[in-house]
Amino acid sequence: MLAETLDKHHSKIYRNPSNLSAIRHNVSVERFHPPMDRQTNNASPLWSPSPIQIAESGMKRFSQWVETRTGRLFPDYEALHAWSCEPGGEFWDAVWDYCGIVGEKGSRIVAHEEQMPGAAYFPDAKMNFAENLLKFDGEEDAMVFRCEDKINRRMSRNELRALVSRLQQAFRALGLGVGDRVAAMMPNMPETIAAMLAANSLGAIWSSCSPDFGVQGVLDRFGQIEPKLFISCDGYWYNGKEIQIADKLGEIVPKLSCLQTIIVPLLDNAEQTADGLEDTLALADFLEPYQSREIHFERLGFSHPLYILFSSGTTGVPKCIVHSQGGALIQHLKEHQLHSGLVPGERLFYFTTCGWMMWNWLVTGLASGVTLMLYDGSPFAPGPGVIFDYAESESFAFFGTSAKFIDAVRNAGIEPARSHDLSSVRMICSTGSPLAPENFEFVYSGIKKDVHLASVSGGTDIVACFVSGVPWKPVYSGEIQGPALGMAAEVWGEDGKPVEAGKGELVCTKAFPSMPIRFWNDPDGKKYHEAYFDRFEGIWCHGDFAEWTTHGGMIIHGRSDATLNPGGVRIGTAEIYNQVEQLDAVEEGLCIGQEWQGDVRIVLFVKLAAGVELNEDLEKEIRNKIRSGASPRHVPARIIAVDDIPRTKSGKITELAVRDVVHGREVKNKEALANPGALSNFEGLSQLQS
Repeated sequence: MLAETLDKHHSKIYRNPSNLSAIRHNVSVERFHPPMDRQTNNASPLWSPSPIQIAESGMKRFSQWVETRTGRLFPDYEALHAWSCEPGGEFWDAVWDYCGIVGEKGSRIVAHEEQMPGAAYFPDAKMNFAENLLKFDGEEDAMVFRCEDKINRRMSRNELRALVSRLQQAFRALGLGVGDRVAAMMPNMPETIAAMLAANSLGAIWSSCSPDFGVQGVLDRFGQIEPKLFISCDGYWYNGKEIQIADKLGEIVPKLSCLQTIIVPLLDNAEQTADGLEDTLALADFLEPYQSREIHFERLGFSHPLYILFSSGTTGVPKCIVHSQGGALIQHLKEHQLHSGLVPGERLFYFTTCGWMMWNWLVTGLASGVTLMLYDGSPFAPGPGVIFDYAESESFAFFGTSAKFIDAVRNAGIEPARSHDLSSVRMICSTGSPLAPENFEFVYSGIKKDVHLASVSGGTDIVACFVSGVPWKPVYSGEIQGPALGMAAEVWGEDGKPVEAGKGELVCTKAFPSMPIRFWNDPDGKKYHEAYFDRFEGIWCHGDFAEWTTHGGMIIHGRSDATLNPGGVRIGTAEIYNQVEQLDAVEEGLCIGQEWQGDVRIVLFVKLAAGVELNEDLEKEIRNKIRSGASPRHVPARIIAVDDIPRTKSGKITELAVRDVVHGREVKNKEALANPGALSNFEGLSQLQS
């Protein structure tokens, strides 16, 4: 039953620069010191770092290194953050050196810094992403892999290098080279990472999704990028069941027209699957002619394409977002070593699939010398504590997951703090959707008391975070701790001016290295510009509805394109979810704004706990909870019970698809949904006709 509460796999050039300098002139360094006239949270912090924890944090080590190098002093995080956003890119230059990026840095840090898009970081550099991830060797574990209770194995750093070497030789023999695309429909397993590294070592571009994607969902993504090589598993395990995908591959492979398809065994029938498809080999046969030898790394520009990631695709064919090797590497090193304090030998876990950008984030951990803890399958199979069993037995230092996972654990009554030894876990990270206040509190009461809980927010668009965990600052319920280093995050109003108190659009006012290079098949940059820069020229508008707090932290109230606007007042959907999902009777909620009589009214759909019915008393309880916990303006005009709520493949509820169904509009890409059948719950509802 618990597994059903989660999606199968959890898991978001052109411009006119005429007045940009004037805009930037008005955005002073002081802007990055959070104003104090903001939402007040009078509660005590849930956790505060001790002086020893601050002194031993990766951020403190970095700041002291910079102080020695430059003479700059950083008495607090605000000072460090302000420096990190100063013009000239000195911060990013320091990150390159401090984190030991392998490559030729070149003489320039950033060119055309005033342009967004258009800024170019380390324009003279030559580097290779895979070379940086494989710079550590030895017999220590590079990766540990678990697939529910079906598979449990390890791969050392030397074994990883050997596999990458053999794959590189096989790829080169196939004719794979600089700029070619490699697409993979794979589980989160060691062979997937090795194949990505082998492709990148040659300068090829990697793109991946998870094997639970439907045929059209795969083709909508990979069909746009025309891969030369397609890699897939023969099937996967989920909730204890063996799910073979040979029939699905039989529809996908002919339509991709690749030179070669490689089948990687997970269910031990790869040979049989490969035999049924043209131009297809099982992995063992593909590698059989090659022995391990020294790997050649093709050093290319900092901005050379590394990944193509995809938008959720719920409003049309997914956008193909092209990310650079240098941008992804330097952002992840910053987040791993400075914000998360990871050091060589530690265990890094993130519950993710290969269709969510957190997989790309996780993989880069190899560049910091950590051991990747990989998991594939249901997070509740064979039992509700399987992920915490894994954390205990392998001594995770960093435990990363989705907000939905934490919510499901709480709702199931599981309390790992009482059942598991999680003494090694020093940081828990949550993303994917806003973490509700009650789930902040549950982490400390039900999972671990002394832990740094970092709710973070960014997305597929930047393959990184705008706001993040800060190891020097306390954790307050419902708040992300602060803007990430090097990210000039602000909240702006409709008038394009900073909002110091109240809600507005999350923007970034200065360029940063992990901005997408471009969108695939967008030669004039028009789609790219429309996605991020149409709202405020020359300013990145991320599409999140956000608010600063008095602690210099941030609250994300949901996606701004799903923001409710009854009577002209903007309301974030997360504000309502945070209230209604505290009720035991409600498993989950989804709300939309319904166009009604020249205005918008709030409609709340609720998926109720087993055995609960929506009656007058429960409706009253829900309304009272929202009224007292949020405001009278948040109270929905209609409350409707539904059997299921639609989600994207990365586990996010999709208000926009429901809104389209309610208004009789076509949902353009149902293949992007993990459970498209749930949309039928919202068709032709009589409650919405009056």
